[in-house]
Amino acid sequence: MNESPGINESPAGESPGAGETPGTSETPGVDERHPVAVSVNGQTYRREVEARLTLGDFIRDELGLTGTHIGCEHGVCGACTVLFNGAAVRSCLLLAVQADGAELETVESLASADGGLNPLQQAFQESHALQCGFCTPGMLLTATALLRENPRPTRAEAREAISGNLCRCTGYAPIITAIVQTGQGG
Repeated sequence: MNESPGINESPAGESPGAGETPGTSETPGVDERHPVAVSVNGQTYRREVEARLTLGDFIRDELGLTGTHIGCEHGVCGACTVLFNGAAVRSCLLLAVQADGAELETVESLASADGGLNPLQQAFQESHALQCGFCTPGMLLTATALLRENPRPTRAEAREAISGNLCRCTGYAPIITAIVQTGQGG
């Protein structure tokens, strides 16, 4: 019989350290759950989440809004971009607990009430700015933030705005066209 203690077990005769419970993480607070209340696409959600849950995973797994894509998980690709109090942010770099009290918008918020495409989505379709579609939610939300700040961007301004979003299919030209076209009223 193996005499060494198993994972999360104390050696014979020793009790767990202060604040530790056998069978739990050895990092204090990691497994604790925290209340979070956020407005997502105009609807308020209240959940108890682990401190280490990313905002992207919260949106996808806890809220079931799978339009937010998780790509690199390092803030490099931009696929997970959402609007956080109006600003485009990488949801893989934020924790859900950091969003407590925030207003979030995901790609699902862009559709009209009848489920139709908004002008930016329509421009993406007409400009053939969709290829595999993996980057599209992040591109759409980055472009939405740009168009709210600058309703008539130039091609250079649109290019700069999406410069942090990677498109594996190299579809940048039609994406820029769609953004500029939307800014010009279609």
